[in-house]
Amino acid sequence: MTESSFDTRHKSRALLEGPDRAVARGMMKAVGFTDNDLKRPQVGVAHCWIGTMPCNWNHRELAAKVMDGIRAAGGTPLEVNTVAINDGITTGTEGMKTSLVSREVIADSVELVARGHMFDALVVIAGCDKTIPAMAMALGRLNIPGLLLYSGSIKSGACHGKTGMFAGRKLTIQDIYEAVGAFNAGRISELEFKDVEDHACPGVGACGGQFTANTMATACEMLGISPMGFNGIPAPDAPKAEVAQQCGQLVMDLLRQGSTPRSLITRRSFQNAITGVMATGGSTNAVLHLLAMAREFGVVLAIDDFDEISRRTPVLADLRPWGTYTAPEMYEAGGMPVVGKRLAQAGLLHGDERTVTGRTIADEIERASEPQGQLVIRPLSNPLKPEGGLAILRGNLAPGGCVIKLSGQAKALHRGPARVFEREEDAFQAIKDGQIQPNDVLVLRNEGPKGGPGMREMQLVTGALQGHGLGETVALVTDGRFSGASRGFVIGHVVPEAADGGPIALVHEGDTLVIDVAARRIDLELSPDVLQSRLLAWRAPPPNPASTGVLGKYARLVSDASQGAVTSGFPATPS
Repeated sequence: MTESSFDTRHKSRALLEGPDRAVARGMMKAVGFTDNDLKRPQVGVAHCWIGTMPCNWNHRELAAKVMDGIRAAGGTPLEVNTVAINDGITTGTEGMKTSLVSREVIADSVELVARGHMFDALVVIAGCDKTIPAMAMALGRLNIPGLLLYSGSIKSGACHGKTGMFAGRKLTIQDIYEAVGAFNAGRISELEFKDVEDHACPGVGACGGQFTANTMATACEMLGISPMGFNGIPAPDAPKAEVAQQCGQLVMDLLRQGSTPRSLITRRSFQNAITGVMATGGSTNAVLHLLAMAREFGVVLAIDDFDEISRRTPVLADLRPWGTYTAPEMYEAGGMPVVGKRLAQAGLLHGDERTVTGRTIADEIERASEPQGQLVIRPLSNPLKPEGGLAILRGNLAPGGCVIKLSGQAKALHRGPARVFEREEDAFQAIKDGQIQPNDVLVLRNEGPKGGPGMREMQLVTGALQGHGLGETVALVTDGRFSGASRGFVIGHVVPEAADGGPIALVHEGDTLVIDVAARRIDLELSPDVLQSRLLAWRAPPPNPASTGVLGKYARLVSDASQGAVTSGFPATPS
């Protein structure tokens, strides 16, 4: 399509042009728009600034730069703000039930404004865990020219004390979680604990490891919906503002070309994104989010695609939470362009897939600059692991599938007695009280998308296990999910969930569970007859009294985790 053949006011013309639209123009003039502004393409700039967290704190500043770029390129920017929920702040409380729900609310709210005000194009700015997939989902739904910019990682912190368990580390939010466990176990003093709390998060930006936010930011670069290299720039760094302005100019190029998200992003694009997640040891949440995003882009994607790609993709980036380095160090080492170049050399990427820059992914990674002597991204000849960071397990405990994080995990088999908990808080207390022993399998249920509702992250529990020195010897299985900062032998997203009468609802205290990673199996050592008799006796728990309003609506609409825990209610159609 040539620039001249696409109407750059393909949406807004009907809203703002002609005598019948005088009311719309009059109201917009009330807040400063001129006749000239209203004759230009109307371009939304949607962000998630909120005064409750560091992750999205720079969104207003970045939005101003994006808008400068749009104006300079001949468009009229319109700023849109939506909500965000911080996983780290809410974890371990009832508040965490709102986090995954917010992904749907954010996507819905941006979609509503863009449709209602008939934007011709859209730039979305995302920061924390759920805002990134939510903003990408909105782009897929709307299918107007657009792109996504990640607002960037926080810098690492450092203890002021010179001795102790956490001294000398480059701190991230992960260290606070593990300090909680270490303090409760008596392994660090109150002074050391306070030192970690006070200094792990030194300023603006999202959590600084390959946790969910950075996992999804790097995945969006590999997907092609974000310009390669832009997302990796840390939040406080000056180049972040520069690339924000470039995004404003770039979206105008996309608009003139009539280049829409669905015209760019294909199933092969999603395979590239998954490959990037596996090579960086990314968060298990990437499975949920990429499934949900694919649905909105009309791309057919299944959980088994993740396992297939994982089996052939080496882990190349040595990143926290399981590895050595932080997200800013990943950027300094060349970031995803360098990872992409390695993957292309191994024949693991679809290099001809297009991106929002107008170039292919192969073109983008060819431009990669790798500092001499960097240690963060391994050569192909010396990967951290020969296979990717995630795997999909099935068995009589999870016939619909579940996800295990393999990054930094040497264990391939675990067999042990079940310790059953109906909520995260009870499991956390049991660890604090010394009731969990090596070889146990913690089963946390009724924490799924419907049963929670909201599919809480079990970060408080995984942090406590690490802090108590049980991270290598105890397994954790849940129909909930995990923070990207989690590490250990942890399995989440069990489908069917307990609220649907899945086998996880039938586990009794002391039952033996077997987790066999090589065989991709997770099983209860019980006969089908015993499981059937327990199912006949099972009764669904009553709805959570708090499940009213948005939580109640979510519980009624949400799909299972193997379908991305979405509420859109329609199947993906092939692009």
